[in-house]
Amino acid sequence: QVQLVESGGGLVQAGGSLRLSCAASGRTFSSYAMGWFRQAPGKEREFVAAISWKGGSTYQPDSVKGRFTIARDNAKNTVYLQMNSLKPEDTGVYYCAADYMGSGTYYKYNYDYWGQGTQVTVSS
Repeated sequence: QVQLVESGGGLVQAGGSLRLSCAASGRTFSSYAMGWFRQAPGKEREFVAAISWKGGSTYQPDSVKGRFTIARDNAKNTVYLQMNSLKPEDTGVYYCAADYMGSGTYYKYNYDYWGQGTQVTVSS
């Protein structure tokens, strides 16, 4: 069982930055690939970034590539999402998710555990 708690969301102007954190409980955090997803009102939950359980591979869609960076600290049981050059279309609830022994994937149904989410609002 893994419990995930996101933090770091908030209101920021376009062009600004935020750093999200996701703290995981449990002693097997390093065995999980971690992902970040977001969901805007009335839209499907979409993939934002993923990192393999070893941390050697990361993945982002073109919509955030070059602006968002995912990283993990297995000693702290935490995964981060650094978001730069934010745009109004980045607004949404951001969720972290854990995929046991995963390599990191955009496919949300692969993930076993989800956090409650943190709101990110980017004003124009």
